[in-house]
Amino acid sequence: MAQFPTDPAQINAWAKNTLGEHLGIEITAVGERTITGRMPVDHRTHQPMGLLHGGASVALAETLGSIGATLQVDIRKKACVGLEINANHLKGVKSGYVVGHATALHVGRSTQVWEIRITHEETGALVCISRITMAVVDLPPAAQPQA
Repeated sequence: MAQFPTDPAQINAWAKNTLGEHLGIEITAVGERTITGRMPVDHRTHQPMGLLHGGASVALAETLGSIGATLQVDIRKKACVGLEINANHLKGVKSGYVVGHATALHVGRSTQVWEIRITHEETGALVCISRITMAVVDLPPAAQPQA
């Protein structure tokens, strides 16, 4: 794993002042090639009909896939950026929390592919399934920390 925080509390602190924090996304568990987080279904994540906004589900999926991918590289030399994401929204949710569980399907030198399954925390119902492809890019020398 990378030189990056793997404790959920450290990752949550690292995400201060980001979209994830604004939406209430919190990382709850980190594994070798998995990461889990949850997001509230409330006024921040609703669409006008009072249901979980599909874009909020995609934001949760991309947050988990991006952090998971970053945990696989040496962040002193590499960065992971979203290349493509898709999502199938399967069930509406009005309240509570949704939980996203991201699993690496492919971890390569130049790309990674992650699957994210989002379920309703209370019922366990599958709400959304997403897949993100991450590009693994070299940091420019100026951005690399000096030893």
